[in-house]
Amino acid sequence: MDDPKTLVSTDWLAAHLNDPDLRILDASWHMPATGRDARAEYDAAHIPGARFFDIDAISDKRSALPHMAPPVEMFISRMRAMGVGDGHQVVIYDNSDVRSAFRVWWLFRLMGKTDVAVLDGGLPKWQAEGRPVEDMPAVMRDRHITVQRQAALVRDVTQVAAASKLADHEIIDARAPARFRGEVDEPRPGLRAGHIPRAKNLPFGRLFNADGTMITPDAIRAAFEDADVDLSKPAITTCGSGVTAAVLFHALERIGHRNHSLYDGSWTEWGSFPDLNIATGDA
Repeated sequence: MDDPKTLVSTDWLAAHLNDPDLRILDASWHMPATGRDARAEYDAAHIPGARFFDIDAISDKRSALPHMAPPVEMFISRMRAMGVGDGHQVVIYDNSDVRSAFRVWWLFRLMGKTDVAVLDGGLPKWQAEGRPVEDMPAVMRDRHITVQRQAALVRDVTQVAAASKLADHEIIDARAPARFRGEVDEPRPGLRAGHIPRAKNLPFGRLFNADGTMITPDAIRAAFEDADVDLSKPAITTCGSGVTAAVLFHALERIGHRNHSLYDGSWTEWGSFPDLNIATGDA
């Protein structure tokens, strides 16, 4: 089912592609080790009219952590320059193994914008269906945007440490099982291996079908329950650097869970502090 506030199909986007108040964002982002250049790939081929949303550039430059949520003023300035503003329906897609469109969807939610959806299956599904792409930059005109940051949707390290100690939230980690259990080195040098104590592991990839589309809400709920997540409790999602955690956040939204937030620093922050406790294995 198409929902312009969470997830829309390629059929839905094709039907609305020429709507004057539609704005499409390519939010592709890749782990540095892949060697892929998301901007160059966008320049070569993107959905008609799409603008490129640079997750690293539109971030908090005061932080040493990667792509932390930007200050409100930066978000407003960048969106106005990209012609994204009030009254627009925004659709976000990616061509990324880490499903980075969900991170930008979460950023819009953090900024109080709700007419925002992820394109189910992203650019790979769009192209597999023979739908149009172009290499021309979008024509962008300044557009006013009103932002109201929703502080409850993000958590910092102090809040996550308290939640871990008190066990009053479900902390859900989107990383691969081997990383969660501390069985392999982290891709970012200098980080300890393991997970936040009392966290549960639900690898984000389990929420997608073979064609890259998301599984149904019933299957999402079952996946959380299989990961031993108590859905009656408030939830905090986490991952390596706050990108795939947004997939879990989005999934919780789709099943009607209304008290969830995202740990923006995620393991890049937690794993770098020697005085923070870590757990290994499935504990």
